[in-house]
Amino acid sequence: MNLSVGNTARLIGAGLRALLALTVLCGVLYPLAVTGIAQVAFSGNANGSEIKDERGQVVGSSLIGQTYNLPARNPDDPEEAARPDLRWFQPRPSHGLGSNSVNTRYALILSGATNKAADNPDLVKLVEDAKAAVVTDNSTPSYQVDPRAVPADAVTSSGSGLDPSISPEYAKIQVHRVAERNALDVEQVEKLVKQHTQGRTLGFLGEPRVNVLELNIALKALAAR
Repeated sequence: MNLSVGNTARLIGAGLRALLALTVLCGVLYPLAVTGIAQVAFSGNANGSEIKDERGQVVGSSLIGQTYNLPARNPDDPEEAARPDLRWFQPRPSHGLGSNSVNTRYALILSGATNKAADNPDLVKLVEDAKAAVVTDNSTPSYQVDPRAVPADAVTSSGSGLDPSISPEYAKIQVHRVAERNALDVEQVEKLVKQHTQGRTLGFLGEPRVNVLELNIALKALAAR
């Protein structure tokens, strides 16, 4: 009987020592080591891929899209709160999960796709309305957007609904409108888009893209000159 109690006590003691050792190793030392390596070798990525403006202030992340809207006179009205500020390059549409409406504020809690079939009437109407808005918003007295030239990313959301980038084709459609609204030459804005166009990852993965936040930061600096 005493031998059995002694064996049990030793097993419990061994288990507690193993628990303590593993807690220190896996719960303290390992996280500290990983965090330290990340901060030294990958500080930008580890801290959220932050983007700073010309004053050094953090204005967002290169991984998450955001809106560029006019101040809402009535924030409770979704349509009023979603009016785009046409001085800036605009991102892709963002659709909220389980909703027929667009996630107009790029709210993180609504991240996700619509999960609607391509022939779903609600999705078809969203795409048609978005296409009409792209043509209307980006046509200027000297430049008329060809509806056939509107790329897919201008009227559809990404899988997450928070894509920070647009295609070079969508950026080019916006060039004339942005130039006019900021009193800039079209050539200046075209050059800005070209400078901020990223190629395929490793030369073959994905598609060429333009980070909207980085482009708008550069646009703000150019317009302020």
